[in-house]
Amino acid sequence: MSSSAEPLPLPPPKARNLHWRTIQFILQNVFCFWLGYRARGYQRLDEADGGLVLANHQSFLDPLLIGLPLHRPVSFLGRDSLFRVPVVGWILRNTYVMPINRESASTASLRETIRRMHHGYLVGIFPEGTRTETGEVGEFKPGFVAMLRRAKLPVYPVGIAGGFQAMGRKSWFLYPARVRVVVGEPITVAELDQFANRNQDQELIDFVRSRIVACYQEAEAWRTENRSK
Repeated sequence: MSSSAEPLPLPPPKARNLHWRTIQFILQNVFCFWLGYRARGYQRLDEADGGLVLANHQSFLDPLLIGLPLHRPVSFLGRDSLFRVPVVGWILRNTYVMPINRESASTASLRETIRRMHHGYLVGIFPEGTRTETGEVGEFKPGFVAMLRRAKLPVYPVGIAGGFQAMGRKSWFLYPARVRVVVGEPITVAELDQFANRNQDQELIDFVRSRIVACYQEAEAWRTENRSK
């Protein structure tokens, strides 16, 4: 007999459940009105097969800000402690979020994320590991590199601007700051293979970070324009 249970079958990777559709509809109306929310390039995610979505981390809102315009779910990794918070835990469980213990992240979590991507899912990660304290893109933790190397799938860089102003680290309320999200051109497997050697991990991290910073800078420039478009 096997000592470990077989993983549960996954629903179709581009099918949103009723809970997520309902949450998305409500938040689309709230965020577009209160935050002037706009996104560009998100069609790249809607049309993608499996891959890794990497974004800068400005607030607790970030997974919602990325998923808001999409017609498919993104499986984000979230701290397991958040699943015990009333209401928040229910939302996480019903929007395809995967719990992870940051103190003892296991190979099982790595296998599950790769399984989802190979099944056709997009898996979302914030490589900074925690929310920014200044609004700028911080240094990246190396934890995502093993996932990226083993998955052998494209990376989709995303830049978020305005989330920090709307609900930063010390905020308890949602402020009416303009929010913009930019999804950049995917980073292909061929581009990633330029850093195939293990001793090139830092070069790979710097390369991926530069693509996310470029998306963030585009989003920030868009956010601070006088025109509302």
